[in-house]
Amino acid sequence: MVHQLDSENWEDINWKYHSKVVFRLQRRIFKAVRDKDIVKANRLQRLLFNSYSARMIAIRQVTQLNKGKKTAGIDGKKALRASERLKLEKHLKKHAKAWKHQRLREIPIPKKDGSKRILKVPTIADRAWQCLVKLTLDPAHEATFHARSYGFRTGRSAHDAKKVIFMNLNKARRGWTKRVLELDIEKCFDRINHEAILNRLICPEYLKIGINKCLKAGVHPKFPEQGTPQGGVVSPLLANIALNGIEKVGEFKDTDGKKRSICVRYADDMIFFLKPKDDERKLLKQVEEFLSERGMNVSQRKTKVTATTDGFDFLSWKFYVQNNGKFRSEPSEENFKAFQKKAKEIINNSSYGAEIKAMKLAPIIRGWRNYHKYTGMKGSRFSLWGLNKRTRRVFNKQKSVDKYKAVKLVNSAFPYVNQKTNGFISVQGEKSPYDGDTAYWAKRSSHLYDGATEKAMKKQSHKCGYCSLEFISDERIELHHIDGNHGNWKRNNLLAVHRGCHQYIHMSKCRKDTRFSEAG
Repeated sequence: MVHQLDSENWEDINWKYHSKVVFRLQRRIFKAVRDKDIVKANRLQRLLFNSYSARMIAIRQVTQLNKGKKTAGIDGKKALRASERLKLEKHLKKHAKAWKHQRLREIPIPKKDGSKRILKVPTIADRAWQCLVKLTLDPAHEATFHARSYGFRTGRSAHDAKKVIFMNLNKARRGWTKRVLELDIEKCFDRINHEAILNRLICPEYLKIGINKCLKAGVHPKFPEQGTPQGGVVSPLLANIALNGIEKVGEFKDTDGKKRSICVRYADDMIFFLKPKDDERKLLKQVEEFLSERGMNVSQRKTKVTATTDGFDFLSWKFYVQNNGKFRSEPSEENFKAFQKKAKEIINNSSYGAEIKAMKLAPIIRGWRNYHKYTGMKGSRFSLWGLNKRTRRVFNKQKSVDKYKAVKLVNSAFPYVNQKTNGFISVQGEKSPYDGDTAYWAKRSSHLYDGATEKAMKKQSHKCGYCSLEFISDERIELHHIDGNHGNWKRNNLLAVHRGCHQYIHMSKCRKDTRFSEAG
């Protein structure tokens, strides 16, 4: 096969080839840092940052795959045509080493306490540059990140953090005797010191200069040396770099001589497990010292010590240990109410019919159930019986829908998700997708899905049915209906593919149909 290294048609680009090139270099960077050969790592980072493949992957990521791909920056652009994406690649090639950031568009987001969080959105071009930087930095720092850090990392998720909580608070670990320090950092993203980030970066000097400009583009006028803009592609990674190491606070040696962390961190959300004799004031002082070096402070108002028998909220779950020692988890009250509100707004909306409501409800309900499928969801409340009943009543009132069709639409709006309480298989230690163990990561990806998707992934030996690459990235896996009939769920008609590959399957089909109609 001839590789499309400089195709004039975006649709004809060989993404399988470019993905392989990028991943191969990322693996080598990861290994070099693990071997403490920083000079070699920097040389490989230059090679990756300057590569055509990395530029194309970065542009594709921000313009086609990311959730916020249609959010405009200060220039007002919401999307790029295929020809504009190719022009952006040439612009990146010419200016990436001395990139100049434009101002950020500020979008106020209401918070639960009544205040507002400012989301700062870069332009599409700036997001592409940041994504290119992320591709270069991520493997280097993955080699240094602590095993108990789970937020915004390739191959790790909130469910990994939840499993660690279960392993520390279950009956065998005498969880009912423990307490939890719920730590909250005051305005974390707004207060991170720039020097704290730049001094810890593993990358060539010109990249540090570019990242410094990126940080300065979103600063608050009163705090010119602080903050990383929320909304940037690279911002979560930079926050992880600054906070890396806080998991070592309070570490102790176990009976086998190995160091054990008492912390679980997901981005800037973290908790510490305390045994009855542990001094929370001493621990908190160590945390405060760690954060002060990075320009951050502990929020005294929100930080608290809670007995596990009283329960605590973390990552939209409520955890508690019963007096008999049994560990329990369920959706938090705040999370459940927010979900209900979102669903009811769709159900009660009179501007569109039952068919569109069912189509809009299904992904929201499936997503909520999937996130909580490893928790206790017993009872009519979490089974969504009341919401289901309300939906059926509303759908039955629709003039264009008979009772049989209404039931069918309600069933499609409330898709079944298999509940597996505490059945999640957590990531092993300090393993990373860049460590070369592709068989482990491809097999593990199947456990993150269930039903028809999981079966299709296993049938395909954990490889994409379109590009044949193993499922080892964080890119969403979707089911493609081979015959185009979304009502045909027979196993032979289903193909598990990357989200990007799924888009190109349908784009290719549209192009063929267009050519056929033009020929006719």
